[in-house]
Amino acid sequence: MKPAPRLRIAAFVAVLAIIAGSSLNSWAQSCQTSGELDDATRSAITTAAQRYFDMAAKGDAASLKQNAIASLASDFSGIEGAVKADQPDLAGGQATVKSLFLLDGDGPAPNPHAEFYCGVFGKNGQTSNSAAFYLDNLPPGKYSVVILDATSSKARTNFCLILQQAGTDWKLAGLYVKASQIAGHDSDWYLARAHEYRTKGQPHNAYLFCLQARGLIAPLPFMSTLATDKLFDDCQNLETPDLPASGKTADLVAGTTTYKLSAVFPQMIGNDYNLVVRYQAADVSNTTVAYQANVAVIKAIVAKFPEVREPFTAVVARAVDANGHDYGTLLAMKDIK
Repeated sequence: MKPAPRLRIAAFVAVLAIIAGSSLNSWAQSCQTSGELDDATRSAITTAAQRYFDMAAKGDAASLKQNAIASLASDFSGIEGAVKADQPDLAGGQATVKSLFLLDGDGPAPNPHAEFYCGVFGKNGQTSNSAAFYLDNLPPGKYSVVILDATSSKARTNFCLILQQAGTDWKLAGLYVKASQIAGHDSDWYLARAHEYRTKGQPHNAYLFCLQARGLIAPLPFMSTLATDKLFDDCQNLETPDLPASGKTADLVAGTTTYKLSAVFPQMIGNDYNLVVRYQAADVSNTTVAYQANVAVIKAIVAKFPEVREPFTAVVARAVDANGHDYGTLLAMKDIK
């Protein structure tokens, strides 16, 4: 089974703890789907999830914090930032539970590599009603993963909660808010465009649109399904050696300089669908030099892959140093000569 790739997320605060005990410790892991739960348990989890969605839709981070587990409440800045950023898209929205899972992780200490397999698996692995979760350093306890389909007048999003059982309560242990559509289109639309670009002989656009499809189909980075596994394979088959992929960098020559590209991906910025190019830089503190390098990278990538002029409005180059500091520059496609 392949873990789902890590994708853009609005926020997540994991339940982490120091791994204790010896290598002889053992853990029991089980998972139940919504249909396998008794009515009382399913109702309690659903009610808690809907209540937390209402808090987020109202921008009420304070109430969310009051209902969070202690380790999350002690460092709630990530959730607060996400709630503030996403509240306009959630405000006035309605949410329905799309899927719900109960993860039971028993053991003497945090599990360094917990794997939960939910639903029915076939001889070839995942089926249409299965899911798998991969969680590191998970403390013993019962958790629920709840994925809600949230729709407002402004957006449609996946609102995903990780809840931990505390007595009769289900406390907030993590939160993801992630768009389920980009520019009004879902994963299937972007995958169809990817195959169209491949047919047209535009392999780079094909791969980039497959990345977008993959980013939309997986609501959680630590969850895999039949659909995410298939799309993971599809995108691997569309990889090209001159774009960074599967953790490998790619070289881009601009004049006398060779830049190491670390990531190239589509991103919606405002109303524009842009191409983002990240590359390794020794230093970004001199913004004049960084700007010149960014412009060189932008011109070089468009010159090397002229097909990107068709779907993208602009190119964003981001120079990133070894400490993670970055400096970005955006150029509209019409201005790239």
